[in-house]
Amino acid sequence: MREYTTRKVAVFDTTLRDGEQAPGCSMNLAEKLAVARRLELLGVDVIEAGFPAASAGELEAVRAIAGMIKQTSVAGLCRARVEDIDACRIALSKAAQPRIHIFLATSPLHMHYKLKMTPKEVYEQACAAVSYAACFCHDIEFSAEDSFRSEWDFVAAVFAGVIKAGATVVNAPDTVGYAMPDEFERFISYIKERTAGIEKVKLSVHCHNDLGLAVANSLAAVRAGADQVECTINGIGERAGNASLEELVMGLQVRRDFFKVETGIKSELLYLTSRLVSHVTGIRVPPNKAIVGDNIFAHESGIHQHGLMANRATYEIMTPQEVGMPHERIVLGKHSGLHAFTEHLSARGFRLEQAALEQVFAQFKALGDLKKVISERDIEALVMGVAIQVPETWKLNRWVVNSGSNFTSTCTIRLEQRNGTLSECVSTGAGPIDSAFKAINQIIGKDLVLLFYDLKALSSGEDAQAETTIKIAWQEQQWNGRGLSTDIVESSIKAYIAAINVMEYERELAAHLAAKAAESDKLKQVPVGAANKPAALIARQA
Repeated sequence: MREYTTRKVAVFDTTLRDGEQAPGCSMNLAEKLAVARRLELLGVDVIEAGFPAASAGELEAVRAIAGMIKQTSVAGLCRARVEDIDACRIALSKAAQPRIHIFLATSPLHMHYKLKMTPKEVYEQACAAVSYAACFCHDIEFSAEDSFRSEWDFVAAVFAGVIKAGATVVNAPDTVGYAMPDEFERFISYIKERTAGIEKVKLSVHCHNDLGLAVANSLAAVRAGADQVECTINGIGERAGNASLEELVMGLQVRRDFFKVETGIKSELLYLTSRLVSHVTGIRVPPNKAIVGDNIFAHESGIHQHGLMANRATYEIMTPQEVGMPHERIVLGKHSGLHAFTEHLSARGFRLEQAALEQVFAQFKALGDLKKVISERDIEALVMGVAIQVPETWKLNRWVVNSGSNFTSTCTIRLEQRNGTLSECVSTGAGPIDSAFKAINQIIGKDLVLLFYDLKALSSGEDAQAETTIKIAWQEQQWNGRGLSTDIVESSIKAYIAAINVMEYERELAAHLAAKAAESDKLKQVPVGAANKPAALIARQA
C-alpha cells in the first residue's frame, strides 16, 4: 500500500449537543452517557457534551459526562455571557481535558436582527468573553456564528482578537448550510491568510446540511487547511442536520491519496456507533445511507455480482470490516457459552461491565429458547438495551389480551413497583395495544399521550424479534422508550413501560437537582481579580 505524507485533522463530535437539539432526538442521561462512552472508544478528539446554561439538568448531564470521559476532550457550549461561561466551567470542573466553547454571531443579518449590536460591540464582547473564560480553562474555542455570510475581513479581525485574548481554536461555521464547496474552500483559505495569529491555533469548521452539502463543504475546508471538522453521528442535527461524521471520516480515509490527512477515528467502530445513536434517538438510518446504511454492501445486479466475484474492488471502494458492519451470520444459539458470547461481543467492539455482561447473556439465553438462529441485530439490540437502561420504577409482571374482529379488545396488565407492590388493571381499547396502554395509564395514575409509535422486525422469519420505539408526553414533557420481544404486543408494552421509567427517573433527577440549586448558585458568583475586567465588559455589552 502506498504511503502518503499526512497531517492530522481533529474530529469534534457534537451529537450530544447540536445533534440532540433536533426534534425527536432528545436523550436521557443514561443514553447520553452510553453515547459518550462509545464516542470515546471511537476515538473522537472532542465530545461536545451539551449547553450547560440551558437548564440544571443539562448542566448535570455535562458534568456527568465530563467526570466519566478520560481520553477525550469534553466541551461545553456557551454564549458570550458571564452566566453561560460560569455554568460551563462548573459543568466541566471534573473533566480531564475541558474545553469551553463560546459562540457569538458575526453576520450583518444576525448582528442587526438578533443581537441588536454593532460590529464594534460584537468584537469587544467576543474578546472579553474569551478573556474571561481563559481565567478558568486553557482550551477555549470561539465560534463566529453564521461566519460564511459575514464580512470575511470582519471574521478575520474577530478571530485575531479572540486569539490574542486566549482562544486556542477558532471555528468558522456555515450555520445555515448556504455555502457551495468551492466558495467555502476560498473562505477558509481567506481566513487562514488574513487572520493574525492563526498559525498558533486550530482552525475549525462546522457545516450544516440545508442544501445537502455539509460533508462536501467540510471536505473542501480540509483541502483549504482546516485543522478540525465538527460533525455528528448519522448527520443528525437541527433542520437538515450536520455534517455526517462517518461520511467525513471515510471520505478522508478512502481518499487519503487526495486529501493527505488522517484522523484518529477507529473506523471499524463506525457502524455500531451509528446503530447506538439510531437506537437512542429512534431515528432510523435509511438503507441507502452512505457508509452505515444496510444496502451499502448489498448487490442485486447480476453484472455487479459477477464483478464482485472476480474482484471486490470492481464495485466496492471499502470493505464491511473497515466500518465494522456485520458481513456474516453469527453462529450463536442457546447452547453457546458465556466465553464464546463474550468473545463475539468483544470482536464486534462492545465493551460491557461484568454485571451488564451477565444481564445481556441471561437475556440472550432466554431468547435462544424462542429462536433457532440469533442474528447480529438481536445481539445488538440486547446489548444496547442494557447499556442505556434506567432504574425500573415499574416492571411488567404479566399481561393477557383478548382481541378479535367481532368484539372489543381487552387487556389485563399486572405491573410490579420497585418496592415489590403488584398492581393489576383491566381496560378496553381500539385494539390490543391501545387497551394495554390504557390499562397501564390507569395503574400509574397518569393520562399519558402517545406521540409516536414505530414497530419493526430485527430479522426475517416468523420468530423474528420485534423492536418497538415510542414517544410519550405528559405535562408538556416528552420521553422515549424501546421494547424487544418476539411478540409485537409484548414489545409494545415493554416500550411503553420503558418510557414511563425514563419519565420517573428524570423527575427524580430534577428533584435532586433542585436540592443542589443553592450550591450551584454560590459557585456561579463572579470571581475577584483577573476576571473582573472582562466580566464587567461582557455585562455592559450584553
